[in-house]
This record gives sequence, C-alpha cells and structure tokens, in this order.
Amino acid sequence: MTLFVATSRTPPDPRWQDAGLANVTRAFAPMVRDGRYDASEMAIATFLMAKAAGRALVLLPVVFSARAQEGALLVRADSPVRAPEDLRGARIGVRAYSQTTGMWLRGTLAEAHGLPPEAMRWITFEDAHLDGYQDPPWAERAPPGSDIAALLRDGALDAAIFGSEVPPGFRTVFPDPAAAGRAFVARHGFTPVNHLLVARAEVARERPDALRAFTAALLQAGCAFAPRAALDPVLALAGRLCHAQGLTPRALSPDDAWAGTPAALLHDPRNPPP
Repeated sequence: MTLFVATSRTPPDPRWQDAGLANVTRAFAPMVRDGRYDASEMAIATFLMAKAAGRALVLLPVVFSARAQEGALLVRADSPVRAPEDLRGARIGVRAYSQTTGMWLRGTLAEAHGLPPEAMRWITFEDAHLDGYQDPPWAERAPPGSDIAALLRDGALDAAIFGSEVPPGFRTVFPDPAAAGRAFVARHGFTPVNHLLVARAEVARERPDALRAFTAALLQAGCAFAPRAALDPVLALAGRLCHAQGLTPRALSPDDAWAGTPAALLHDPRNPPP
C-alpha cells in the first residue's frame, strides 16, 4: 500500500505519493485535524500542541529545518526600537500566535531580555493549526484582509515576525542577529528546530517498515537524523516554552513527545539497529 505523505523534500518513489503542496505548512492543519496523511512534515510547536491535545500522532527522528530565529524579528528602518528590551508594550505582528518561530523568539525575549509574552501585544492573522485552540488574552486578531508588512510599514505594528529575508525598509530588532543566535546555542547547546517528521500512530504501529523506508529516503535527500540524545533537549525546552506561552495546558516532556513511537522507528534506518 502506497504511503500518502506531505513534506518539502519527498523524493520520487512508487512506494509513496506526496501531496504536492506548494507550501508544506498547508499540510499541518489537515494532518492535525483529521490525519489526512500517513506521514508529514510538521512544525515543532504544532506537534507539541497536537500531542498535548491527544491527537494520534507520533514523532519520528527526522529534522527538516533548524535555524537561528533572531533575524526574523523586524522593525521599520526608522523605528525607535533599537534592541529587544525596547519592545515592552509593543504591538508585534505574527502570522499565528502558535507559529514556531514566534514560540522560539518569545522564549528568547523572556529568558535573555526580561520580556514575558504578556509584556507585549501579539497581533495575529491566522488561526492555529490545532482546531479548538484559543489564543491567550495578550493576543488579538488583525482586521480581516490585513497585510503584516503593510501594517508594520504604516506604523500599526511596532515589530513583526517574517521569514529569513529582510524586506526593504525594515531592519532586525536584534542589532547582531548572528551573535544573538550564537548566544542561544551557548545557553542551550542546540540550534532551534523548526520542522520535524510525524506520522499517524496507526501507520507507525501497522506499517513501520514502510515508514523506515520513507525515513531513509528523506535522510538521503538531505534531512538530518535526530536521535533522542540530540532531540530531547530541544523537545524539553520547546515543551516548557509552549506551556509558558499558553500554547499547551502543561509542559510536555521528551517522554511525552515520543509516546507511541515504536522502538524500531527510533533508530537510523540507514544502519542496522544495535
């Protein structure tokens, strides 16, 4: 039986069919809400929220993307904001409050700059991928049809979270984003992870060999294998941040995150298990 999958790096193979989405983030909501795919790429915050809500998903040890986040927080070039500490009371735009980049950045603002999430106002443009989730009281929805860059340019926002590119007319809040990223690694020992691989629990139980073959192909295509020893510190911090920021009702531990993953799927499929 062919696996139905949705990732940004699915190699062609008759053993699986990729959903062919132009933007893989469009797979996250249907995977969380109705298990549309046998396996899919997923943002770490979305996965932890889904796991906390009891959705039947399991984590697999594959990382699609990990990067420093500090370069994504922008202000206008002429903004009076010169450093993260200047954001207290600011209106910060973010696609969704649950966005993983926002989760990591809020963690840094709280830990390194004394700004808990509620010290700012988070202006969102979309719902969370997890159905039923309600944003915390310190978040509000932008007017329908609003554009995040336009609101920042016009002064309706004081700062906003974008991708890895800095659009013209904007600059980073962190004076030296690369140095801030290195400081995060020095504090925690890892680079923040954005996207991981997940599967439906039923598929992991009943078709582990098919998932091992798919995992091996993703690793050959350039994804990174992430054993528990490497990924558990990431999951532990992300679990604490999700709880502190109102994304999950409790802080999930690494054991919580791995619950349900068959032992056979924890090993690098390119090598025989020990």
